[in-house]
Amino acid sequence: MSLIRLTIDRISYSQNTNGAYALLLSEKDGERKLPVVIGSFEAQSIAVALEKEIKPTRPLTHDLFKNFSDCFEIKIKQVIIHKIIDGVFFSSLICVRDKIEEIIDSRTSDAIALAIRFNSPIFTYENVLEKAGIILKHGGEKLKKESEKSIKVDVNKMSVKQIKNAIEIAVKNEDYELAAELRDKLTKKNE
Repeated sequence: MSLIRLTIDRISYSQNTNGAYALLLSEKDGERKLPVVIGSFEAQSIAVALEKEIKPTRPLTHDLFKNFSDCFEIKIKQVIIHKIIDGVFFSSLICVRDKIEEIIDSRTSDAIALAIRFNSPIFTYENVLEKAGIILKHGGEKLKKESEKSIKVDVNKMSVKQIKNAIEIAVKNEDYELAAELRDKLTKKNE
């Protein structure tokens, strides 16, 4: 199965859950987005790594891991988000030392925080994007109003089309956590 390259689009604060953030990853050569809900510590760590001018006075945990790895000449070759189960993403770090590759299990948020520090590419598989990816559509006010009505309805009573419409609007409004939650409901409905 071929790998699909992802880039970091943005991080936004969750309107629905205190202390949670949504990390939006974009398909490099496509239009799909992958919203990943992450904790505040990981969001801060990713934001600090993306903003090259910010240097904490003491190393954050991910910086410490990078320093440790550098001392022992361990490189992260790539990060792979390889599956999603019940809305939880599973990732692996592909590490190299002395030309020997090792695969290490990782939370996706930690894997991405490390990928930034190691300048490592982030990948996923088609089946993950198919299951959890979303496409942003520029639909105007009509779409927005229809979705606002749909979101207020019990998701279990919504049609597949209504849920997809609600996902589009949630993403347009940068409410990635809601989009991810709706995506998971849609996945369960389709099973």
